[in-house]
Amino acid sequence: MSDATTLDDARQHAIALLRAERLDEADALLGAILEVRPDDADALHYRGVLRQAQGRGDEGIALIRASLAAVPENASAWNNLGNLLVHAQRPEEATHAYETSIAHAGADPAAADALNNLATLRRRALRWVEAEQAARRAIALRPDFGDAWYNLSLALMGQQRVHDALIANSHAVAAWPRQAQSRAQVIRALTMLGEQRQAAQLYRDWLAEDPGNPIVQHMLAACEGELPARASDGYVEGVFDAYAASFDASLERLHYRAPELVAQALAREVGAPNAVFAIVDAGCGTGLCGPLVKPWAARLAGCDLSVGMLRRARPRGVYDALHKAELVYYLRTQPGAFDVVVSADTLCYFGDLHEPLTAAAHSLRSPGWLVFTVEALAAGDVAPLRLQTSGRYAHSAAHVLECLAAAGFERPRVEAVVPRVEAGVDVAGWLVTAARGPVSRGA
Repeated sequence: MSDATTLDDARQHAIALLRAERLDEADALLGAILEVRPDDADALHYRGVLRQAQGRGDEGIALIRASLAAVPENASAWNNLGNLLVHAQRPEEATHAYETSIAHAGADPAAADALNNLATLRRRALRWVEAEQAARRAIALRPDFGDAWYNLSLALMGQQRVHDALIANSHAVAAWPRQAQSRAQVIRALTMLGEQRQAAQLYRDWLAEDPGNPIVQHMLAACEGELPARASDGYVEGVFDAYAASFDASLERLHYRAPELVAQALAREVGAPNAVFAIVDAGCGTGLCGPLVKPWAARLAGCDLSVGMLRRARPRGVYDALHKAELVYYLRTQPGAFDVVVSADTLCYFGDLHEPLTAAAHSLRSPGWLVFTVEALAAGDVAPLRLQTSGRYAHSAAHVLECLAAAGFERPRVEAVVPRVEAGVDVAGWLVTAARGPVSRGA
């Protein structure tokens, strides 16, 4: 492999293998090149990218830095170094890498990638004007660059320039119509700005391209003020399967407290942990409630519609059984099976709560306890419930109490709490406890 032509062919083949995600083959070939030529800048560069794909980011950064020591003007390597530094949560170093890539690339259209990456960093830091400037420079170099148009749309939305953001979003959609993620985020930003009519029109356009999409159907209903009985199975599965991998980290950023609140309420209702109850975590998600309520459980079951969520819950090792099932259906098939039903931020995907609360009562022995959280209607709203533009329902305390009574629950308590923070604003919620049969609190 000492012949220059052979080395070049090997490099190109290794890059093709890397792009095809045939990582082991690419790694072996890059290793062979480096055995012959240890300072080969391209082999070092792409092996660094490969190491990131293998989850070995620190090695990847070191390899790309070694490549740049040999060829410091390689704009592509600087851009990839920036990407690895972003993954390593080193944004200042990533910014320097992107800016260096841009400087070396000059007016070459290849600079658009680093400019777009820089726009993303600026946007995440809420530096909207700088994000807009970087995105516009990327578009000037590559007018059909959908990612840059998307970044521009969000940067403009961050400045509340709604009309310009919509135009930028239309360019993004035209450039890559299958990239639904950008459209969803722009529509969400529109709803947060109160632009429901424009958001609804984008959802209708989306449905025209993808008829029957359950997520878009549900969100359109929310924008148009409709009130379906509950979020459909298709909506729940689609959203949470896609969200599963980043779910826990996302909720941490939202200061998510619902599982903690549920566990505290359970302690208040039944006393110190004694591992004697049959408990079900209804809508268990990734299992955040599981470790918190396990000390009270002789047996702990969980159910959820999302396979992706259940795959994340299983490794926690606290559930005796996990079931892929819709919450109401599951509880109806478990008559008198449980002493406690807990549900953290799952019933906010139901409108009228009569059906899920009746199912919960059906699954409980007597005595038994129910503990759950839902989102609360805004103060002064006289409706019993509403479907919010987030896709979640908010309920009045009166509706919660009415449904509990109709299901046969006794001694209800509805307490105002803040289960999460969203867009920097506290989300109002209810922490609800109730009993079935003759029980005493703190027993």
